[in-house]
Amino acid sequence: MRLITKESITAFMNAQKFNKANMSVEVLPNVTILKLHNNAIAYRYNDPQRTLMITNCGWFTPTTKERLNALPNVNIYQKSFKWFLNGKEWDGSKTDIN
Repeated sequence: MRLITKESITAFMNAQKFNKANMSVEVLPNVTILKLHNNAIAYRYNDPQRTLMITNCGWFTPTTKERLNALPNVNIYQKSFKWFLNGKEWDGSKTDIN
């Protein structure tokens, strides 16, 4: 895992502002947003369950996959040009992670 991935995910999970190279974390009153190239790829809502939602914003790239895989309970892999999220085929749309 790249250092920037570790740093950005740590900031995201701790609701801390972050901005380095192609990664940023925006902290709002109700949600923390993880961005890759200014595309919001993960949301962590400040509710009692701390709901996590991910998306690839239409970018099926190795970098997007690496950043999302660094999040808890996220396992994305690719097989025959298709992406799978936690064992189920995934089109990259917004998905809640439990």
